[in-house]
Amino acid sequence: MPSALIETRQNYSPEIEIGIMDAVHSALCEAFKITPTDKNIRLLVHEPHRFVYPTGHEQPETYTHISIDCFAGRTIQAKRLLYKAIVKNLSCYGIPAKNIKILLREITTENWGVRGGQAACDVDLGFNLNV
Repeated sequence: MPSALIETRQNYSPEIEIGIMDAVHSALCEAFKITPTDKNIRLLVHEPHRFVYPTGHEQPETYTHISIDCFAGRTIQAKRLLYKAIVKNLSCYGIPAKNIKILLREITTENWGVRGGQAACDVDLGFNLNV
């Protein structure tokens, strides 16, 4: 049930945008063991002058920031796998590893409203958080 936001500094074709979103989703499925249908990903393109990035990067137009909100509970091994999988999956779109920043925010289940306004801690989520 993670929610991901991908922010870029350049426009891509619709096919590449879908590919980038699928690349992040695929990494989430691999690392966090979410189901393929559990997809909540947005892509936001900023005008380059509105997206300042750390200096010293080659190909600054490819600088990509990924924020992922997820339930707390995944292991450090799963998080490491996620980061590596995202970088690997995005490399085929010409995004250098050093131009990818990933911010993972863990939120306890009582702080998520799901399935018609229920606290996530009160429902059977149907998956294991301790991966």
